[in-house]
Amino acid sequence: MNPRVKIQNVEVLSDDWYVLKKTTFAYLRNNGEWQTQSRETYDRGNGATILLYNLAKQTVILTRQFRFPAYVNGLADGLLIETAAGLLDKASPEARIKQEVEEETGYRVDNVQRVFEAYMSPGSVTEILYFFVAEYDAGAKVGSGGGVVNEGEDIEVLERDIQSCLDMIANGQIKDGKTIMLLQHAALNIF
Repeated sequence: MNPRVKIQNVEVLSDDWYVLKKTTFAYLRNNGEWQTQSRETYDRGNGATILLYNLAKQTVILTRQFRFPAYVNGLADGLLIETAAGLLDKASPEARIKQEVEEETGYRVDNVQRVFEAYMSPGSVTEILYFFVAEYDAGAKVGSGGGVVNEGEDIEVLERDIQSCLDMIANGQIKDGKTIMLLQHAALNIF
């Protein structure tokens, strides 16, 4: 652990959906002085996301679903276009993303490639997200997708060409960070 950080107090503020904590700690600044700080952290576990792509057709598979936090923050219909994603729930990132992509999109992929990992909102959320890509074809479609109903998922599966997706980023139709990152990765490294 970092010797410049001394935890002084941890208070659980909420443990309903996930865990929200308030932590007071001393931090040794670059000038040698200790400073007491307080931060709230939201711990929902780590996650994984994947972009399915078809090189021959120049297409990708995305999803569209209602996201309440985006809705209350001004997204008129609350529907976000995203890459398939989910929390690890104690599984390896590779195992979990294979299951998640099949649940959400109906595609079964065996060969997933981890391309990078990132903290998406490190000022307040503890989650690290593992990013994957995998090639798909029509034969990989084993179900309708749509998510898990008892988890509140109601997911629409979208197949779009890569250029239209990049245009959707530019015109604001795609606003999800993980999706933008994977589409940019695909544009630079795959297509």
